[in-house]
Amino acid sequence: MTQYVMRLPDLGEGLVSAEISEWHVQTGDIVREDQPLVEMSTDKALVEVAAPVSGRVVSLSGAPGESIAVGAPLVIFDLDELSASTPAAASTQSPTQSSTHISTHQPQRVRASPATRRLAYEAGINLQTISGSGPGGRIVRGDLVRDESTSNPSVKEEVSDVLGPYDEIPLVGVRRVIAQRMVAAKRNAPHFAYVEEVDITALECLRQTYHAESDARGGTADSSALRLSYLPFIARALMNVLADFPQCNAHFDEARNVLRRFHAVHLGIATHTPQGLKVPVVRAAQRLDLSDLAAHLQRVTQAAREGTAAREQLKGSTITLTSLGKLGGIVSTPILNLPEVAIIGVNKAVERVVVHDGKIAVRRIMNLSSSFDHRVVDGYDAAAMIQRLKSELEQPEQIFRSGMR
Repeated sequence: MTQYVMRLPDLGEGLVSAEISEWHVQTGDIVREDQPLVEMSTDKALVEVAAPVSGRVVSLSGAPGESIAVGAPLVIFDLDELSASTPAAASTQSPTQSSTHISTHQPQRVRASPATRRLAYEAGINLQTISGSGPGGRIVRGDLVRDESTSNPSVKEEVSDVLGPYDEIPLVGVRRVIAQRMVAAKRNAPHFAYVEEVDITALECLRQTYHAESDARGGTADSSALRLSYLPFIARALMNVLADFPQCNAHFDEARNVLRRFHAVHLGIATHTPQGLKVPVVRAAQRLDLSDLAAHLQRVTQAAREGTAAREQLKGSTITLTSLGKLGGIVSTPILNLPEVAIIGVNKAVERVVVHDGKIAVRRIMNLSSSFDHRVVDGYDAAAMIQRLKSELEQPEQIFRSGMR
């Protein structure tokens, strides 16, 4: 048997390991060169790894949720098997040889989805020992629950007796990375929050005027693409403000005790995706006008949601904006995106009765909830920056000035 050992390739970014997200093949499968083998999860993205050769899969290293070191064996191929499985080669084999080949190299395959296989791995359940209750004997999640309660009743059974039935969902892939990064951020960086309310009544008028002018210039065919949320306006205003507060457009290198103040603003946008929270980046955002900034924001967030964002689009932000849109609530306490030292949270806009120019009036109000790393950003500087941002948004004609270059 001529074997080829495929090792986990370098996936870039200086990574030393990656987590198996989903296998696309099983032991015994015949694969062709460049056929997708496995989906690996890094702290930034999902990366599909293809077969470097053609052959039969002899063994797979690891199961979904398990980390594999770069350079470690990932898949072992039998290179002889491919030629032996062709019609010409098969015709030269005796019936005995053919029968032996099948029984030795093509064991019965277990029918189960990748998600079920992952749960089985996390629970330590051998799928070969389970009879599936799904169509055609397919193993479903309920089969795992029944097997686990039979083979390992212990604590889970005791909890279930008190609280009733429940499901255990392992944290794997991107979700596990998110959990680890959130813990690291809260443990290592002393957060402090600053919340300020902003009267965006004038900004809303400007936004509606901008839409009307865009419709007049581009017609109805283009108008849907020109509808802007508040986020591009806030981002553009933030570019202006950071010109005078460079200490908030920075990374803190804890190991070297160094603050890196960046000349360009690489704006991170916290984005909810089916895989969990991702932060795509708009490069050199300070150089973009409102329209270009809006287009870039839409492009990178859409790519993140669809899972098509390249690794380079999901790293290297210097400050982050986060917004839950209409779900934004009144106040939030966003967690820093380390090694950044500031994050600006956008809450929902609501109509409120306030005192304006000495009179009671209905105004559109929105809160900004921000967090800072108190090791390198003083409370006074953080408050001053948010007050400047508030001024920009309440007098939105300022948004269109140049900002950083």
